[in-house]
Amino acid sequence: METESEPYVRLSTLRQLHQVVADLNTARSLADTLQTVADGVVAGLNYQLACVNLVRPDGDLVVAAFAGDPAAEALITGRVGSRDAWDRRLSMGVPWGELRFIPHTEGWVLMDDDVPQWHTDGPAPRFEDEWHPHDRLYAPMYSPRLGSARSDGPPSGTGRELLGVISVDRPRNGRHPGPWGQEALQMYASQSAIAISNARLRSNMQRALIRLEREQQALRASEESFRQAFEYAPSGMAIAELGGDQHGRLLRTNDALCRLLGRPASVMRRYSFADLVHPEDIGTLLRTSAEGGRAELRLGRRDGTYVWVSLRNSVVADTADGPRFLLTHVEDIEERKRHELQLAHRASHDALTGLPNSAELRSRLSARICERPAHSGSYQGPGPDGGFAYDPDPLPVAYEGGYEHEHEHGFGFEPAGGGAYDHHVHAVAPTGGDTDDGTKGLAVLFCDLDGFKSINDRFGHHTGDAVLIEVARRLTTGVRDGDTVARLGGDEFVVLADGLGAADAADLAVRLRNAIIPPIRVDGRAVRVGASFGIGWAECGMTVEEVLNSADQRMYVEKRSRAKVHRRAG
Repeated sequence: METESEPYVRLSTLRQLHQVVADLNTARSLADTLQTVADGVVAGLNYQLACVNLVRPDGDLVVAAFAGDPAAEALITGRVGSRDAWDRRLSMGVPWGELRFIPHTEGWVLMDDDVPQWHTDGPAPRFEDEWHPHDRLYAPMYSPRLGSARSDGPPSGTGRELLGVISVDRPRNGRHPGPWGQEALQMYASQSAIAISNARLRSNMQRALIRLEREQQALRASEESFRQAFEYAPSGMAIAELGGDQHGRLLRTNDALCRLLGRPASVMRRYSFADLVHPEDIGTLLRTSAEGGRAELRLGRRDGTYVWVSLRNSVVADTADGPRFLLTHVEDIEERKRHELQLAHRASHDALTGLPNSAELRSRLSARICERPAHSGSYQGPGPDGGFAYDPDPLPVAYEGGYEHEHEHGFGFEPAGGGAYDHHVHAVAPTGGDTDDGTKGLAVLFCDLDGFKSINDRFGHHTGDAVLIEVARRLTTGVRDGDTVARLGGDEFVVLADGLGAADAADLAVRLRNAIIPPIRVDGRAVRVGASFGIGWAECGMTVEEVLNSADQRMYVEKRSRAKVHRRAG
């Protein structure tokens, strides 16, 4: 029967338990919480020793806190007991609700396991419920149930995670705890589990906040590094919209690009590269508007000129939304392009006169004529026997400078290599000799200077070079825009003039000869050269060499037919 003083003992214990639980909720860290749990057992539940064994990530349990004996605390704090040994202890203990009690009569089998423990020797119990020094009492701490912090329910932790075990020793009254003491320890273990879970959650949140802050700091540092690298890059940089209605619009440009194009950043934001690129390069730009795209093209300056640049694109992507912006690196290659153009010009032009050289002349002629004669047959469709019908003389369409057929070479269907033929204007020659029959063709005027060798021999190569330069200038002045004046070598020149009839070509030869005849002054000395012209015609079906040889032969015919007095120079 309950004694008269027991309610006052329980009330005092409840007050102590309330204070201990309050201390649990005010602990600042997980380590403080664990030590508060151990201290609370000694201060609030009247046990002389208390040990908190915490489950580690690997499943074993470590002595995380100890209270009641500094010597024991120094000896076993930090030591680890295997999970198997702990499971064996909890399974063999006598259930007191969720508590597990192992009397000294059975605990001898646990003396050699690896669970850290501390006990003091003492006299044998004198009565049945007296505490023996080798008695063991454990209060398992399980993770709280979802939606409830109550500790009542099934007496085991089935279905809940084991967080740790509180082990107690030597009750101050020297007796085994009764129902009230057992329930108080069980309730305290449940509250301790909640406090430990909350402390872990706070610790994880603090670590997450610290990690997030570090990541944000790193992001800010990265953004600042990118900003400085972008703004102060020695070459042009731009960020443009990627996709949508504003695709390609410049969002941001650095100082180097603004200086290169002579436009302030506020103005650059009104444009895209498509607005600034040279009209001839717009196709190149569109083909390279993708990640890793590279292009060499011309961008317009504010003063109306264009500068050669190299564009290199990369996509700035967002992990959630995918590609968002296009980062473009713009490098000034004006000097390199100028050097390349100079090299290309030197390769295709005569170093002395600046005229197209022999290779360039042959290239231009080759681009104008094809291997198929202008009046060869064309495919007309299936024949009566199911084969191909072939018209040996199709009617051509008249075209200035030649005749145009629907298809350029042979039959009018796609070649095996794929792709339809483009329309081709066949080059033809007038058929009326020196009379104009109305046909317009590509005239090839072969020019050989008369008397040039004697000038070279008498006055030296310096004078001869000056004569060649002046003759080149007079020939270039005497032809139309679009006509070609080339130097084959030595004192031989060739003029290509398209869209001329026979009479037009003869008149052009006369005008050019008359332009060459006037004296040429070199170093205060006047010298004269004459010129012989042979007129040939470039026709499809002829080779380039055949065209040039034809004009060359006609030139020699004219040279021989002219009187010697008319060809004398100087």
